[in-house]
Parts: sequence; structure tokens; C-alpha cells
Amino acid sequence: MLISGFNLVYYGFHLTGFIYICLTKTGKMTKIILCADELEKVASVLKAISHPVRISIINALEDGEKLTVTELHNVLGVEQSTASHHLGIMKDKGVLVSHREGKNIYYSLRDEQIKTLLNCIGNCKR
Repeated sequence: MLISGFNLVYYGFHLTGFIYICLTKTGKMTKIILCADELEKVASVLKAISHPVRISIINALEDGEKLTVTELHNVLGVEQSTASHHLGIMKDKGVLVSHREGKNIYYSLRDEQIKTLLNCIGNCKR
């Protein structure tokens, strides 16, 4: 559950059990309080992207790129069934969207901010 147009700056827990996520939009700080249901959605998205193949798929679908299962399996060097399996999981969890053109189904990111999240996590390990 990423919010379009915002960048993650900080997160923490409030005494009531809600989480504050401080985001910036055009240089302005905003606090958002997520309830337990929203936290479940966030956790679901994080679980859906927590696999090396899925992270590779997200990286391949940058800048609005739309790719088929066949194209992704060629780019990633994995079996087509493996690519299809991981695409299904991410589509079910709302990370990806798809649309059909003739015989092909094209996949793309539902929200490009997922890449910002992955970059943030990648920077944390350094």
C-alpha cells in the first residue's frame, strides 16, 4: 500500500499501536497513521516482494515498462513457469497489474513507488 507521489522518510510506532509513516510530497512533511487493517496490507505487499526473483521482476519493470511472461523469463534467465508463478503472486497481492493485447498478457507495476521502497531497503544495508 504505497501512496503515489510520496517518498518514504521515516517510520515508527505510536503508543496506540498505530504506525506513523512520515512522507514528503513536494518538500512538505506529512504524517499518516495506519490502522491494523492497513498494516496488514503493507505487510502483505512486503511479503509479496520478499523474494530475489520478484525483486528482479520489479527491477525489470522500471519506468512504466510492460513485459510478458516470455520476455521476463528471457530477461531474468529463469524458467517460464517460475516467472509465471512469481508474477501471479505479485498480481494477487496488488503489486502488479496486467492487461491483454491479443494473445499476450503484459505485466507492469501498479505503483512505481515500490521501486523507491526497494531502493530505500537497499540503502539500509550499506
